[in-house]
Amino acid sequence: MTTVLEILDGGTRYLEKRGIEDARRNMQMLVAHQLQCTRMELYLRFDQPISEPDLVPLRDALKKRGEGVPLQHLLGTVWFHQNEFKTDARALIPRPETEELVEILLKLELPESARVLDLGCGSGVLGLSLAAARPGWHVTLADISPEALELTRENAAKLELPNVSFVESDLFSALDGPFDLIAANLPYVPESERATLTKEVQHDPGLALFGGPDGLDVIRRFTPEAIGKLAPAGRIGLEIGHDQASQVARLLQDSGFIGVDVKTDLSGIARFPLAQKP
Repeated sequence: MTTVLEILDGGTRYLEKRGIEDARRNMQMLVAHQLQCTRMELYLRFDQPISEPDLVPLRDALKKRGEGVPLQHLLGTVWFHQNEFKTDARALIPRPETEELVEILLKLELPESARVLDLGCGSGVLGLSLAAARPGWHVTLADISPEALELTRENAAKLELPNVSFVESDLFSALDGPFDLIAANLPYVPESERATLTKEVQHDPGLALFGGPDGLDVIRRFTPEAIGKLAPAGRIGLEIGHDQASQVARLLQDSGFIGVDVKTDLSGIARFPLAQKP
């Protein structure tokens, strides 16, 4: 029978031949998921035979990963800011940069009972992380995609959060406000980059990725509408593309925001515009 070590070695070679980065870690994650153990526990089980009922789904998952299906979709979950979230093709796979935005927003001086909006919530990781960290806040999660909103509801139910609500909305069309904080990770990838995206990213919904020719079409709609949905002195925090900081800062200023400041991510990229309503 095939042992754990043999399937790890063979699967790693298979993924390497198909250009999968970090192939060994990917294979470890797939095997650990199938055997319901941690990656570290695999080291103690190298000689353990893997039964055919476990090998069949492993082979299927390995084939899909080699074809570029994201590891997160195959595992079905992802850890994000202290909590585990369900993830699948209904919404963007959560990115590490968005965790940085959560930390930035949690440091803002807001009312203890702040009204918060996560606009374009996708799987809900941004807004639900804020709701989990600040039980006194009420967080509204809104998205144009009913499929994404359903995934958000499933994640909220898993976390048993009482301080959240959900709205299907094209930007602010179904939202009243006012809000003390609007957080948004809106589509910002230029359409011209569609063909250059990795196989993994191409599994994300196009609706959540692409923002027109220069990536800023949705943000151009967002900025003038957002200021009218904020309470006095309300704040916004965004995540944007790696080369969009100066353009988005100008859009915010032209819309009447003050205190515009673009924070950098851990790679030094200007990634997170912050601004305030007068």
